[in-house]
Amino acid sequence: MNGHRVSLTDNQFRNKVVIVQILGSWCPNCMDETNYFVSRYYKKYHAKGVEIIGLAYERTTDFALSQKTLQQLKTHFDVPYPLLITGYTPAKGDPEKSLPMLADFKGFPTTIIIDKKGYVRKIHTGFSGPGTGAYYTQFIDEFEKLTDKLLAE
Repeated sequence: MNGHRVSLTDNQFRNKVVIVQILGSWCPNCMDETNYFVSRYYKKYHAKGVEIIGLAYERTTDFALSQKTLQQLKTHFDVPYPLLITGYTPAKGDPEKSLPMLADFKGFPTTIIIDKKGYVRKIHTGFSGPGTGAYYTQFIDEFEKLTDKLLAE
């Protein structure tokens, strides 16, 4: 959001489990996921060796406008991890254009879980928020068990 480039090779992410959150400030499920990451997940796992990077696909390619919208999101949720402006919109095919290794992009949010060696271990599309009851509980349980496993490797 400040115009600096960020890379998984940066010291901050080396030998860490990295969660790449593909989101948009316009996406309600992305907001539910962001709330979970901020209010529970990041607090529980950051000190254990987990980093999160948010890749934002806003409805405009105008950097200043995207920056303003994402700052509102960052402030509202008190997001402690980097939110990056991709410069792409959620239009058909744009996420695949910016992340060509992510074939057949399904939708927002999409979460990519990368292990400490830099390998993609899981890609999850969608988010079952608290309103889904048992589905939310099941997702949290599975997501956190996978995190525990990756941290132990």
